[in-house]
Amino acid sequence: MQDDQIVDLYWSRDEQAITESQRSYGSYCHSIAFRILRDREDTDECVNDTWLRAWNAMPPSRPGRLALFLGTITRNLSLDRWKEKRAKKRGSGEMMLALDELAECVPDRHSTEDAVETAELERLLNEFLHTLPERDCNVFLRRYWYVEEYSSIAKRYGMKLSTVKTSLFRTRGRLRTFLEKEGIIL
Repeated sequence: MQDDQIVDLYWSRDEQAITESQRSYGSYCHSIAFRILRDREDTDECVNDTWLRAWNAMPPSRPGRLALFLGTITRNLSLDRWKEKRAKKRGSGEMMLALDELAECVPDRHSTEDAVETAELERLLNEFLHTLPERDCNVFLRRYWYVEEYSSIAKRYGMKLSTVKTSLFRTRGRLRTFLEKEGIIL
């Protein structure tokens, strides 16, 4: 079923929308959640919650790209679950390592007063990503959006592990320089 047909099902409040979303994007959303959570039960719950959030968001939202819309919901739910579990027991893993790597070049924002700056930072990050060569952009997104392990990224793009790490190190440096030129204080 095409994305616009699935969205139409949501808009007409037809429960078939959830079945079609699961069929078309279940494994995609599952992989996003599992890379963050590393727990099947939590992953399944986040994916199921994704369909509920999509149901509640449409209408009034009408996503242009359903995969991105559902993936973003899944990622946000998974990050929330990860933070909740991390608050209960301080553990480490890929998620913590990925966030630590980014912390050196992306400022941390917690207060609501920083909402405007956060939106500007998001715009600048997107602008920066569009300046990267396609492979560098994909490697960066695989690490910091999908939270893939270095070895998985290396295998996906036919790169050596050290090349992936070097590429990410250099891209973070370029990001830091780009943000500083744009007036973002790190």
